[in-house]
Amino acid sequence: MPRPFGFTYERRGDGTVVVTHRGRAAATLRAARAEKFLAEVEQGDAQLVMARWTGAYKFGNERVARDHSRNRRR
Repeated sequence: MPRPFGFTYERRGDGTVVVTHRGRAAATLRAARAEKFLAEVEQGDAQLVMARWTGAYKFGNERVARDHSRNRRR
């Protein structure tokens, strides 16, 4: 069975948010951090926000690649 591509997140009943990458847990956020994360995900590019929050953003090409002409939304 193929694993999901990219980042996903799940809200749990106790207020925690679990961020997964390709089906594996990458971060667990609780309380105020979870609320701040959810607010940020709703406003921006969800994949980029989740990458930043899990520490998988340090490669430097995410913003550049998003703005490249072949990746722009029409």
